[in-house]
Amino acid sequence: MEHPYLFFVKLFEMVGLGHFANSYPYIIYSWVVMILLVLMGIIGTKSISLVPSKIQNVLEIIISGLEEFTIDITGEEGRWLFPILATVFIYIFACNLIGLVPGFFPPTANLNTTLSCALVIVVFTHVIGVKYHGVKYIKHFVGPVWWMIPLIFPIEIIGHLARVLSLTFRLFGNMMGHELVLGILFALAGLFFAPLPLMALGIFVALVQAFVFYLLSVMYFTGALEHAH
Repeated sequence: MEHPYLFFVKLFEMVGLGHFANSYPYIIYSWVVMILLVLMGIIGTKSISLVPSKIQNVLEIIISGLEEFTIDITGEEGRWLFPILATVFIYIFACNLIGLVPGFFPPTANLNTTLSCALVIVVFTHVIGVKYHGVKYIKHFVGPVWWMIPLIFPIEIIGHLARVLSLTFRLFGNMMGHELVLGILFALAGLFFAPLPLMALGIFVALVQAFVFYLLSVMYFTGALEHAH
C-alpha cells in the first residue's frame, strides 16, 4: 500500500536517503519505535522512588501484570524468560499503535517485521528445550516408540514450521488489513473525521494482536519447559 505521507520517510529524502526510506519504511519506523521505547524507559526509571511518578506507575502496572500472568502459566521457571516475552509484547504493541498516528507506518504491517519476531520466538523455544532437557529434547519430535519416528518426525517438523507461519501471518494480516482500511477511508473522506471511529477501534486491535502474539509465545515456551513425553 502506498502511503500518501510518511513523516520520517520525507526526512530521509531531505538528506538524500530517499531510495532507502521508500524501499524500507518498516525499518525506519522500527528504529523510531525502539528509540521511543528506550527514551520512555530512561524517563520512567530516571527517578525511581517509593512514591512513583505517573510514568513509573504505568510501567510498573504493565510489567508486574505481565510478569504475574507469565508466572501463572509457566511457573517459577518462567521468570528468566519474562524479559524476552515482555520485550516482544511491548515492542509489537508499540509498533501496532504507532500506525494510528498520521504520517507514521506500523512496522508490523510488513511481513519482514512479523517474520523476524516469529523466528526469535520459535528459535528460542528450542533453545529452552535443549537447555532443560539436553539430548532428550529430541523425544518431542520422534514420539514414544522408535517405529513411529517416520510418521511423528515429519508431523512435528511441519507443526513447528507452522508456528512460524501462524505468528507471522496472523499479526501481519491484521495490521495490514487495518492499514488498508484506514488508507481507503483517508482517501475517500479526509484525513481525520471519517477514520476516527476505526482508529479508536485500532487501539483495541493493536493491544489484542500484541497480546495474542505474547500468549502464543508463552505457550510455546511452556511446552519446551515441560518434560518430553
